[in-house]
Amino acid sequence: MPIVVDIDVMLARRKMSVGELADRVGITPANLAVLKNGRAKAVRFTTLAALCEVLDCQPGDLLRWEAAEAGEAEEAEEGVGA
Repeated sequence: MPIVVDIDVMLARRKMSVGELADRVGITPANLAVLKNGRAKAVRFTTLAALCEVLDCQPGDLLRWEAAEAGEAEEAEEGVGA
């Protein structure tokens, strides 16, 4: 997926655990892990805002776009017309 989640980078910078962040944001550690590991299909703006508030950062510090590699791009194009 071309969207990369960098929550672990901000956690390290803030010297905060996943459990502490989950508690302070108000989500379960399991849901935070899904987001942190890039397995989430969506994120609510309220959750993103809470993450930014707790981590004192901007959304762009947590999410970034990376171009798909050649193999991934070909698979995506094949799936569009199917």
